[in-house]
Amino acid sequence: MWNFACPLVVYGDNALDYLAQVKGKKAFIVTDKNIVKLGLIKPVTDQLDAKNIKWQIFDEVEPEPSLETIKKGGIAVGKYQPDWVIGIGGGSCMDAAKAIILLLARPELEPEALSVLEEFNFREKARLMVIPTTSGTGSEATWAIVLTDTKDNRKLGLGTPEVMPDVAILDPVMVMGMPPKITADTGMDVICHAIEGYTSAWGTSMTLGPGLIATRLTLEYLVRAYKDGGDLEARKEMMNAATMGGMSFGNSMAGLGHSTGHALGALFHVPHGRAVGLFLPYTMEYLMNGSEETTIKYAEMARYCRVASGSDKECAKTLIARVRALAKEIGQPLSVKDCGVDKGKYEKEIPALIERALNEVMTMTVTRIPGEEDLGKIFNYAYAGKSIDF
Repeated sequence: MWNFACPLVVYGDNALDYLAQVKGKKAFIVTDKNIVKLGLIKPVTDQLDAKNIKWQIFDEVEPEPSLETIKKGGIAVGKYQPDWVIGIGGGSCMDAAKAIILLLARPELEPEALSVLEEFNFREKARLMVIPTTSGTGSEATWAIVLTDTKDNRKLGLGTPEVMPDVAILDPVMVMGMPPKITADTGMDVICHAIEGYTSAWGTSMTLGPGLIATRLTLEYLVRAYKDGGDLEARKEMMNAATMGGMSFGNSMAGLGHSTGHALGALFHVPHGRAVGLFLPYTMEYLMNGSEETTIKYAEMARYCRVASGSDKECAKTLIARVRALAKEIGQPLSVKDCGVDKGKYEKEIPALIERALNEVMTMTVTRIPGEEDLGKIFNYAYAGKSIDF
């Protein structure tokens, strides 16, 4: 038995007007200081004020939120006792909101112990809303939570199906000010989610559609959004792509680009979208070279996205080339070396990179599962910018 989970998605012009329909007394807003500084909280609080809903802001979320921050948020939300928790920001803020609402129901629980095996029943206390200010993580449409253990310098992939948001509001006004570099980083996260969600060994016919459409939208609109942040159509379609990418991989699973990218990000602090986007074409080549099943799916995507025709192998190769060309056009690194990572330090950490990638469940959700030797070669090839030939 399978299930497909997603929130109520409110999207398009004036989507924030949905807040006029919200019923409640108190809202706890989870965000970061930069979002507050940019004035992106005010359109939300103005709507809450109009409904006589009281609100409190917790703005201590940092990029890749730490366990300590979640504990602080858990204490604060416990004192406030809201009936809505609203995450406003990028994936970090939305993930933090998910974790914090679970601690509202289970304040005694350590954040690192959040698990699918636990029951929280937090909706007896509050409901969860998310409002993304980037077009990338897809966190608004998944039940995944990524937190950082700063003591052990590792990322923790946590979550429970209970924490799928009740409502996701996609209003383009919230992303119009995104700078080009963040647009590029988060956009590469979208296409990685979409392609890996479509080709996941855990995917089903229900998860294929969102991944396919998200890929085409990203190929068509990301460069436009990068070059002109005021391009309203491009911003809208990238928001839609990010959410559909989340629906795809959130109901199947991401893949090898994510497990290798997570390892790089944890050890060398490369931003998430940049890291997974960098590894995406290398891991696509690795899968194409050893899996006819995935090659066929790449070919399907290439044809649907109107980037290639011909044999499956030819189409798959063209799709990979198109991903690299997209990355180049929006100023993304094409190799680990391009990220400014020192070669000596990188080579020293290869065993640790391999270990981290092997411990990621996403290494097991592809149709060609690598061992230590192949992972080591992937990491080395990606540093040098060398296409995978094995």
